[in-house]
Amino acid sequence: MQTPPTPGRSRNMQAIRRTNTKPEVLLRSALHRSGYRFRKDLNVYTSSRRVRPDIVFTARRVAVFVDGCFWHCCPEHGRQPTVNSQYWSPKLQRNVERDRLADTALGEDGWSVVRIWEHESLEDAVRMVERALARRAS
Repeated sequence: MQTPPTPGRSRNMQAIRRTNTKPEVLLRSALHRSGYRFRKDLNVYTSSRRVRPDIVFTARRVAVFVDGCFWHCCPEHGRQPTVNSQYWSPKLQRNVERDRLADTALGEDGWSVVRIWEHESLEDAVRMVERALARRAS
């Protein structure tokens, strides 16, 4: 793996949050206001790998990920970087591959996975989570 080209870029990369992003915090707040209780950023140990969903409903086995359009290559808003693409392209591709591996591992262990893009409306995101929870309740 290559390193970022400059110390400034390296500092910038280190400052990027992995948890508690604005879309994630807004979704958690809306779910909490609606009466849902959950764990955040919990390690889930599947039979094949460790996965860290953003929001976890342990009793119903629902894992929620709030994916950034750039970092997870959104088909609608994601873009391939034009600067230092030999560094960024493999990095972003590994993120997508890791997402698929996490989805598969959770699914094989009986979890429902909800993936929400950062650009989706808060109301749509809450509905997606509620539908997954309702399916698991029945």
